[in-house]
Amino acid sequence: MKFDIKEEDMIIKPYKQEGPIYIREQKGFFQKIRRYLGWILMFVFIAIPWIPYKDQQAVLLDVASQQFRIFGQTFLPHDFMILAWVFMAGAFGLFFVTNWLGRVWCGYTCPQTIWMLMFTWVEHRIEGTRNQRIKLDKSDWSTKKAVRKVAKHAVWLVISVFTATSFMAYFVPAKTLYIEMFTLEWSGLVSFWVFLFAFCTYGNAGFLREKMCTVACPYSRFQSVMFDKDTLVVAYDALRGENRGRRKRKSDHKAQGLGDCVDCNLCVEVCPAGIDIRNGLQYECINCGLCIDACDDTMGKFGYAKGLIKYTSENQDAGKKSSPFRLKLLGYASLFVAILVTMTIWAFNRTPIEASVIRDRNALYRVNYEGLVENPYTLSVINKTQQAMQYNVSFSGIDNAHLTTPEKIEIQAGKMLLIPVTIATDGYGLKGKRTPITFTISADEDSSISITKESYFYKN
Repeated sequence: MKFDIKEEDMIIKPYKQEGPIYIREQKGFFQKIRRYLGWILMFVFIAIPWIPYKDQQAVLLDVASQQFRIFGQTFLPHDFMILAWVFMAGAFGLFFVTNWLGRVWCGYTCPQTIWMLMFTWVEHRIEGTRNQRIKLDKSDWSTKKAVRKVAKHAVWLVISVFTATSFMAYFVPAKTLYIEMFTLEWSGLVSFWVFLFAFCTYGNAGFLREKMCTVACPYSRFQSVMFDKDTLVVAYDALRGENRGRRKRKSDHKAQGLGDCVDCNLCVEVCPAGIDIRNGLQYECINCGLCIDACDDTMGKFGYAKGLIKYTSENQDAGKKSSPFRLKLLGYASLFVAILVTMTIWAFNRTPIEASVIRDRNALYRVNYEGLVENPYTLSVINKTQQAMQYNVSFSGIDNAHLTTPEKIEIQAGKMLLIPVTIATDGYGLKGKRTPITFTISADEDSSISITKESYFYKN
């Protein structure tokens, strides 16, 4: 097939026209998936802080007290290694999905995309369709225009404040946060963070919009490194679509030398990034599938086969078979699984108690009035559970020795306690000047909660 392409059509155009992007609302298969998934993710985001667990908030990242409670597990600052594992697992999981399905994270699950399209949905309901919004912005200021603009921004601000408050509920107990909000008793620190996050949401989703994806977000810049010839991307079938041009529905476009693209421009009007997918693969494309739904809708009206714009890969376009067992994809999957296994093993071996043995370096031992050799120790014990626990201390390694400890050892949830203990024995029964011993700290309520720490007993 010969294409009649004019010289001016070969000039590389910018990814979008200057000025604001007016997104046309579009219905369709991929839009339905994205919208339902977005509502589910927003519901989960809002609901998590309200989930109770053993009369407490199930997920609470209490920065002030340096305790991070997640469904009965309390993580302290020295447990932050798990945070590194989570970030690494998330990174390799994202790399795996990107190599397999392209930028579906950006198009379907990225918070910026979800909130941007939610703000657009509000804008559509208040100011009207795309053409009505363009006309409204070009018109002179009037009472009608002012009312609609104020109403839109008011709804945006409400959504932004509610989003920021929901986010703060992960760091401040949700019930306390909302009670203090309605009674106007927020502290200065809480108010600062809520309004900062609200301002960021309002600015990013309401004004910056696609610029966050095309300019600020680094992911769009390096995601192509993870692509290969089998990665699914949104692509326009130029062989089938060109030469593009307008025509009547019942006309024979083949006889007119036209391809299936009717040049309706809907694929551009529905794109959140404002790009023309017919210009080829562009880093601004977020793989949201809105242009696919718009094009399929148009193809259906003209009686043409759907799929002029579709999810495809370079190999599929060339008629080759895509292999799921490619090295890069398997490598990302293997690293992702390996990190998850490591995290599971670490979590399984993690005990809800932490302890260390501290010795007085100035006095390794002393002889008491009974002639027995004494060694003083200080046990630093951290209760990593979410309730107060009582503990007992025992030791092994020396026969006929006496251990002196406080009568009652009770540690509050997430707190550390320094416990002074002393071991006394007859030094003549020991071989050598240093004898290895083992302390065991266990919970009275649950014997499975215990930890052992090794140290030494010294004599002259």
